[in-house]
Amino acid sequence: MAVPFDYVVKQVLEQLKAVAKGESRTPITGKPRLRTTIIFAAVTLPVAEIRTFLNGLCEKDPRIKGFLQDKDLLSCVTKAHVTLAHRGSHGIAAVTNYSMYLNRDVPIDLTSLLFSEQSAALEACLGSVDGEKISSKNEWPHVTIWTAPGVSPKEANTLPQLVSEGKAIRISINPPFNISGTLDFY
Repeated sequence: MAVPFDYVVKQVLEQLKAVAKGESRTPITGKPRLRTTIIFAAVTLPVAEIRTFLNGLCEKDPRIKGFLQDKDLLSCVTKAHVTLAHRGSHGIAAVTNYSMYLNRDVPIDLTSLLFSEQSAALEACLGSVDGEKISSKNEWPHVTIWTAPGVSPKEANTLPQLVSEGKAIRISINPPFNISGTLDFY
């Protein structure tokens, strides 16, 4: 069965005009569409390396050992990441701006451990990918490693302020611990 070329051209033009006017709708297929919503961009770090690093810190510094001794690191550190941008705080455009680095390795230096009665985190200094410095939209880039029961991991963002108020402790890590992670969307 052959369809005249002029007829096909006319039909395509009519469909394009309808789309341009907003009169056309995407056809519904029988398959459900998966909707994925990006909440934040982060550099995901290897949990085993973070745990090993923390255990090593405990051996080197009695203050760290004293703080972490009653924390179960196996259950506390089940995920490790440095948030780069969060949709709720920075907007979706800020989050998706990291898409050119998606699934790329990002070097990170962990430079300090900060802790209070409510939370603990490792301060993170982000490195570069292809000569471009990766920067976090968060005021204080860090890896939350522990929170007290009922305390949101987001509360770790307040640790630098708590240190300045004398309500938290900062211990420098010298030399910094070098680790790499993968930039991901969550």
